[in-house]
Amino acid sequence: MLYQLHEMQRAVLNPLTAFAAAGAKMFSSPHSPLSYMPFASRMAAGYELFYRINKDYEKPQFGLHSTTVDGVEVPILERVELEKPFCRLLHFERFFTKDLGHHLADPKVLLVAPLSGHHSTLLRDTVRQLVTEQDVYVTDWTDARMVPASDGAFRLDDYIAYVQEFIRHLGPDVHVISVCQPTVPVLAAISLMATAGDAKLPLTMTMMGGPIDTAKSPTEVNDLATTKPYAWFKNNVIYQVPANFPGHGRSVYPGFLQHAGFVAMNPDRHMNSHYDFYLQLVRGDDQDAEFHRKFYDEYNAVLDMPADYYLDTIKTVFQDRALATGTWVVDGRKVAPEDIQNVALFTIEGELDDISGSGQTEAAHALCSGIPKAMKQHFEAPECGHYGIFSGSRWRNVVYPRIHDFIRRHAER
Repeated sequence: MLYQLHEMQRAVLNPLTAFAAAGAKMFSSPHSPLSYMPFASRMAAGYELFYRINKDYEKPQFGLHSTTVDGVEVPILERVELEKPFCRLLHFERFFTKDLGHHLADPKVLLVAPLSGHHSTLLRDTVRQLVTEQDVYVTDWTDARMVPASDGAFRLDDYIAYVQEFIRHLGPDVHVISVCQPTVPVLAAISLMATAGDAKLPLTMTMMGGPIDTAKSPTEVNDLATTKPYAWFKNNVIYQVPANFPGHGRSVYPGFLQHAGFVAMNPDRHMNSHYDFYLQLVRGDDQDAEFHRKFYDEYNAVLDMPADYYLDTIKTVFQDRALATGTWVVDGRKVAPEDIQNVALFTIEGELDDISGSGQTEAAHALCSGIPKAMKQHFEAPECGHYGIFSGSRWRNVVYPRIHDFIRRHAER
């Protein structure tokens, strides 16, 4: 019922939001006489703030149309390589001139994006940097409310199966990078492939800021998942998609609830950010105001997660710690990271990460005991929070160069 009430509230606010958007333009446009009134800047700022707090945030676009390779601008085509009910595998295909043709042999990278609330475009900066020197593929997870119930359920085991299918499709020369949540199912997927003697194992796996073992340096996120019983999550955060979406009737963890949780972690910071945005508009500080818009266009765009997948993750990853304790069984097969031998491992953590605590990702090294020490590497990014290890200047200048070198060093098995 909560989801239906949320949609009713949204329907009521839509006309007011549209009016606020029009009001902001009337009091700011140089073509409007209202913009020359003494209080115009404050009226425009108030209207826009109301509009942005209450508007619907659609899925953003990657918007990556070109990159620079060897000082030359190279066009990029975002193409759907594979399409599954709950995910699209996107290929950011680069088109080179003849003199840059040698870059067709650049390493092939599968970037596994999180399915944990935000869209895969949260990794836009990650892709923007990787595509300069790699052939990049990205998992683009689908908003569960847009998937018809007739397409069936989606569980954590299905996530693993998707990752395995993508790895096999791209071939044994692929390098896998997982960011945050997918580090666990990616390690499980590759472990199961190794146990089965699969010939298409990737060359490397880079795991960034993920909950491999949540017992190490537990964070507020870990505490929430472990202090409440499984039944609490099932009874309090799972709702059915209303009739106005293609996924009508599907059980999901709604995006608006996830967003409320994100904001609740730092409410003062978000309130101050919105107030600063208001002052920036009043002062005419367009550059800072635009930065605020871009950040919240991404941050406020959330998706619904399939209920079965979310509940599986709570129980398997956080409550049972099944990967770390060696008790995880998928389709009757034990997940055994120790069976991995010929896949190089690189783990990356942020010194200031408050989502995946120190040591949680590094725990993969002890689990992957079959990988030779010479094929393992760990890096703690100094003064880096969770998002800083895959976005922003520290990602570009500190973290990425190490990933680049690691991939090149293990480019051939």
